Amino acid sequence: MSQPLIAVTSGEPAGIGPELCLKLADWSGAGHPVVLGDRDLLAERAAALGWSITLRDHMPGQSAAAGHLDVLHLPLAKPAQAGLLDPANGPYVLKLLDRALLGCQRGEFAAIATAPVHKGVINQAGMAFTGHTEYLAEKTGTPLVVMMLAGDTPRGPLRVALATTHLPLKDVPAAITADLLERILRILDHDLRRKYGITAPRILVTGLNPHAGEGGYLGREEIDIIEPLLEKLRREGMQLSGPHPADTLFTPPVLAGGDAVLAMYHDQGLTALKYATFGNGINVTLGLPIIRTSVDHGTALTLAGTGQANPGSLFAAVAEAARMAARNTA
Repeated sequence: MSQPLIAVTSGEPAGIGPELCLKLADWSGAGHPVVLGDRDLLAERAAALGWSITLRDHMPGQSAAAGHLDVLHLPLAKPAQAGLLDPANGPYVLKLLDRALLGCQRGEFAAIATAPVHKGVINQAGMAFTGHTEYLAEKTGTPLVVMMLAGDTPRGPLRVALATTHLPLKDVPAAITADLLERILRILDHDLRRKYGITAPRILVTGLNPHAGEGGYLGREEIDIIEPLLEKLRREGMQLSGPHPADTLFTPPVLAGGDAVLAMYHDQGLTALKYATFGNGINVTLGLPIIRTSVDHGTALTLAGTGQANPGSLFAAVAEAARMAARNTA
């Protein structure tokens, strides 16, 4: 049985993405990774590290071969040096994403797994860019997507979705509305069923304020917004628990009662997630018409070209993309 093809974008050429992708030559897990990037860059980085890797041009219908890395060649604008950002290659980074997306849309690839990009240098190149999540949402015409990070822990999988993502903390309370939370919870429930195979997802929801507002003494968002919305959706049959104080939700007894967590803002949810899974955690974009996973770390410019970067997160992202592709029913 053929393995689903996973388009792996190699990300910022000056970062660790290319060398993480090179390590996929030893891939033996689910799925057949195809690296999108500049073939010469990959060959040069492998040679500089002393890695003997056979790069093979990707061809439709091609089976995976041990010790070979299949590459869909997309040329750099300028030669890239490990650790040295160059805005001239900003368009190249987005070209990788565009090609991967096109491949998914026309059935060439089953999913996308992305190596890290550097938001700052893309913006320096004159292109407004806030992240993979927002970029893919815009390109697919998806009005709302949900960022969820996930990883395995000794007690089982931990999945944390976010109600708000890259917002200053001062702007978060105004962004937490009943309409937003309802749309996010419906996406989370839908994708846990269709892409994760969980027939009756149990979702744990945090409060916004310390102690989940402590009965209104520390804020009223829980009373006025979160609790009424959760009750409405419970009446429809969704299994929702909360709002929980975030500091006690991320404890084993509470986490054991859920399949995923919805946190109200970035650091509230991801501090605990990354502490528990860093090095092997992944980022999943829910709500898209395609499957997209990613590493949960950045470009690590100081490690680029050393060969010391841990490929665990990229390997986990490719494996999860393949599993999701096999399970996906909508």
